[in-house]
Amino acid sequence: MEQLEPLHTALSDAGHVVDAVEDGAIAQWIISQRDYDLLILDWMLPDVSGLDLCRQYRHYGKISPVLMLTAKDTTTDKIIGLDAGADDYLVKPTDIFELLARVRALGRRLPLQKDDKLVLEDLYLHKATLEIERQQTKVELSPREFQLLEYLMRHPRQILSREQIERVLWEWGSEPESNAITALIRRLRQRLTLLDADTWIETVYSMGYRINPK
Repeated sequence: MEQLEPLHTALSDAGHVVDAVEDGAIAQWIISQRDYDLLILDWMLPDVSGLDLCRQYRHYGKISPVLMLTAKDTTTDKIIGLDAGADDYLVKPTDIFELLARVRALGRRLPLQKDDKLVLEDLYLHKATLEIERQQTKVELSPREFQLLEYLMRHPRQILSREQIERVLWEWGSEPESNAITALIRRLRQRLTLLDADTWIETVYSMGYRINPK
């Protein structure tokens, strides 16, 4: 995929966890094994095209938004892409700022999200600035802290195992250190202390963690 590295960097800097692959066959296996909030597919991938990947993704019954990137810019091509299951269509060469705007727009279709904010009770997670807000107080998060809190907020009161958190927060093919999640939870609680919400994140012995508004 053209621009893979700059796209990967831009999305990561915006607080997203990104799995980036250039081979369609590898992508085919990954999307059958992992769940994503958004797919960005290049139509012209080797081995398996982005168009076929989109069709297969919908065949699996997965409903997350799909953004199709392609140099094909005719109306007929766009219709083919949308009919294959894509939600949006962006013609290459891709402007990074427009792509990020499209990603934010598609993200607003996800549950609990309003505009560019994720909301749980009176806690707001601002996606554009990587900030949390409660009772008019804002605290900035690191990208990894943001990713963890976003995952917890999308699954309120649900116990999430360490294995689930690892799959979501670390890119495919990478392994976190053994104490990485424990340290990350501790740092996030420290941030939430500034909002009087540190007790929201609970440790469930031998099972994992959950966010439970109090």
